Amino acid sequence: MKKDTVAIVFTGGTISMTIDPRIGAAIPTLSGEQIMSMVTNIDKIANIKVFNFSEIPGPHVTPEILIKLKSQVEKLLADETITGVVVTHGTDSLEETAYFLDLAIESEKPVIVVGAMRSSSELGYDGPSNLAAAVCTAVSEKARNKGVLIVLNNEVNTAFESTKTNTLSLGTFKSLTYGPLGVIDNDKLIIHRNITPGQHIKTDTIESDVDLIKCVLGMDSKLLKFCVDSGSKGIVIEAMGRGNIPPKMVEGVQYAIDRNIPVVIVSRCPAGRVLDTYGYEGAGYALRKMGCIFGGELNGQKARIKLMLALGLTSNIDEIRNIFEKDEYYN
Repeated sequence: MKKDTVAIVFTGGTISMTIDPRIGAAIPTLSGEQIMSMVTNIDKIANIKVFNFSEIPGPHVTPEILIKLKSQVEKLLADETITGVVVTHGTDSLEETAYFLDLAIESEKPVIVVGAMRSSSELGYDGPSNLAAAVCTAVSEKARNKGVLIVLNNEVNTAFESTKTNTLSLGTFKSLTYGPLGVIDNDKLIIHRNITPGQHIKTDTIESDVDLIKCVLGMDSKLLKFCVDSGSKGIVIEAMGRGNIPPKMVEGVQYAIDRNIPVVIVSRCPAGRVLDTYGYEGAGYALRKMGCIFGGELNGQKARIKLMLALGLTSNIDEIRNIFEKDEYYN
């Protein structure tokens, strides 16, 4: 029987790391070929094409690298001989890259982002197992038209829903609201539920100068004003609860809006969407009246990715608002 072909793009991260004996800490050292040599019996599942894109840890990924990665993945998806694409990535920023690819790439073919929580020098190295599960997902017909998926610890989650929840756990990526989309069981993808098709922002440009501010009690406007005065093109605020901020931050929000800088409100809570429920000073109702954009269920880091792409497409505030709010029942 003819086997499917899966392209694996290696970018670095813990999955590519070994302990450097000079410093006693993990650094990226392994090539894609070296990592694949530890994934036993994968040839029974698919033919593998290896592409060594980079060898960097998750925190070193930049918006410019994301654009180059998008181009590489799109090129591979356009190859009729390739069934799906797997991207290895450092887990620290994996959810941001996965969500970026989910927004920026429109393809029926599966795109899987995978990483590891333990380096190859540690006991229980999970890289090979996670890679095998990612390949099993990529060759499954059930993974088509699901957008970008994240696979670790045999759990399959969507890029939109999943976030890193634990600094140590092998099953760190979770959808806190809906649970996993599916699992890999006996080398097969089992889907637990249906999902709504994701949104796409068609642009090859990304605005890197977008800031994220986490809201805490007693906060004032100095960080907001600093961002504006430093040239920020967009600001995401991780507000409290349903989307509320301390009253001393209101002046800074208005300062940004008066200068035509989009301000996106999300919640610092790990689950649930923002809504204009409360009417006191600094609350969601007042922020919407001021012109803030509501980011639905997105966390801060993903809302920032979305705003960066939206600003790459347009500087029109109403168009940006529509990108964020059109499916969120705010109108």
